[in-house]
Amino acid sequence: MTDANATGASVRLYSQIQPDERGNLHYQGDLFRSGERLPELAARIEKHLARYFPDTSFALRTQTFAGGRKVLAEILDTPEDLSGRDARNDCIVAVQDQMERFGFINSNLYQDFYNRSFFCEARVGQAYWSALASRGAMANPVEKLVSLAAFKKQVRPGDHLKIIGPDGRRGLGQTRTVAKVRSKDIVFEGPIYLALPRAAQFACDGNQVRIALGDEYDPDAHILYEWIRRAA
Repeated sequence: MTDANATGASVRLYSQIQPDERGNLHYQGDLFRSGERLPELAARIEKHLARYFPDTSFALRTQTFAGGRKVLAEILDTPEDLSGRDARNDCIVAVQDQMERFGFINSNLYQDFYNRSFFCEARVGQAYWSALASRGAMANPVEKLVSLAAFKKQVRPGDHLKIIGPDGRRGLGQTRTVAKVRSKDIVFEGPIYLALPRAAQFACDGNQVRIALGDEYDPDAHILYEWIRRAA
């Protein structure tokens, strides 16, 4: 990952802090603001990550639960190859260190005491593996002529999606009939559900639909459908 902010190297980072001999760990980031609401906090983190890692794209989500609140940063794309465990872990730590600068943590390992302003998590999203695969030799490439948004408007109950790839795919050759189209998934007769991916993981040329399902074990994992429209 590319660090745009050279001065960040001089900032005390959470990953560099160790508990003292009594198990106490205290950390307060230089960008912490007391009493900050979660939406404003997430917005500041999002802008900071965009500036600090200009070659990397993120999607941020927030969660609230009984034990506190959380900001999750999903890495959608970065020019680095994160297929190796060490590279992936280094990337996640680097991102989380920048997120931790917005909060504080007080804890004691031996007294089961843990208090922090918010929880943060960075993870490599499935969209990254799709982007990585697209930079290599993709199997069953499909030209992106129909966007995901347009596809959801055009596919209708009674249409069929036939699994035609890749070779060895479970259900290969099966044809599924569309029963309902919703914002996040398609319901087939059965019922069976097809979760719709992010736009970056979707490709459609009007006849074939390719949905990327890649992960660190197989970045080019995917499913390929033939889109058969119902008779008018």
